[in-house]
Amino acid sequence: MPLLDSILGPVTRIIDKVIPDPEARDRAKLELLRLDNSQELEMLRASLSAIIAEAGSTDPWTSRARPSFLYVMYAMILWALPMGLISAVNPGTASAITSGITAYLSGIPEPLYALFGTGYLGYSAMRQWGKVKGSDR
Repeated sequence: MPLLDSILGPVTRIIDKVIPDPEARDRAKLELLRLDNSQELEMLRASLSAIIAEAGSTDPWTSRARPSFLYVMYAMILWALPMGLISAVNPGTASAITSGITAYLSGIPEPLYALFGTGYLGYSAMRQWGKVKGSDR
């Protein structure tokens, strides 16, 4: 948790100055680290439980929503190949298709793009973390 990490250093320096007894100072620092670890563990547990619940869902849309969206994105990227051929044969038709797709994509609200990007990056980071830890394959 970045906020707690940024606070942890200054708080330990304050503990060093305020608590003169080395044993009491070490106990206070240890308790601070326990607090930090427990909060991070709870946040991680909460986010992982949501991902696991979605992946284990019997509803095909819920369990396959992310991969399905990737397939849509792949199809849109691969659509560039036939568009290149269409533009070589009939540039006017290619221009009309491009204008239509651009108008459609411009109609999607910006917060929806931001939400998708945030969710997708978070999902990708958690998947990578799971792979590093050995819990995901």
